[in-house]
Amino acid sequence: MIEIKNISKMIQGKEVLENVTLNIEKDRILALIGPSGCGKTTLLRLVAGFEVPDEGSITIDGIQVGGSNYVLPPRKRQLAMIFQDLALWPHMTALQHLEYVIRQKKHQNNNFADKISSLLDAVNLNGHSDRYPHQLSGGEQQRLAIVRALAQDPKYLLMDEPFSNLDPILKEELELFISRIQSESAIGIVYVTHNIKDLERITDQIAVMQNGRLIQIGNKEDVFRNPANRFVEKILGI
Repeated sequence: MIEIKNISKMIQGKEVLENVTLNIEKDRILALIGPSGCGKTTLLRLVAGFEVPDEGSITIDGIQVGGSNYVLPPRKRQLAMIFQDLALWPHMTALQHLEYVIRQKKHQNNNFADKISSLLDAVNLNGHSDRYPHQLSGGEQQRLAIVRALAQDPKYLLMDEPFSNLDPILKEELELFISRIQSESAIGIVYVTHNIKDLERITDQIAVMQNGRLIQIGNKEDVFRNPANRFVEKILGI
């Protein structure tokens, strides 16, 4: 479990997060929703280790990884993050993306080729392993970003609206793929989204944010059934 306790963060003199407390379970998909600028991405970056909190603490499976006086480097946190812009490496082919990540994890050489082939097969990219990101379609780039993250064998996967620019059919296909991966591997997933249909399709829990504060969190059915206030109703389209 990722435990976020009393996290606050100032950026350029503005309080972006205020006293946020949230638990992320290993075998659930948590949707983090709220209007632009409410602190969703900053919270993910704090969990990933790309930002340092001003107050509070973050622990992963009982080990403290973040606080105002201590930050464990991202590579040691046993999690992976998929950014909204995907952040693929333009000078590497699809195959080289996975080779690089797996070598960083020091996998045994006798499993190396099999693992890469299995990952590429999982997202139907084995036929495009020699292509660079600019030679892939938008959907193929998304799948490469996903499989690169999974190649790290993360216990938790953080996703910052990675499918926001895709057409509805492709977006639904990739979301269902993520849901299947989660159920097969029992990793915890945090999924930042603005789309209410995303909540209906794949999420187990919903956390609603407003102006840097956590307004409501609970199981999907409970939040839809008992929204905390009018703001939550509006976000959920109720």
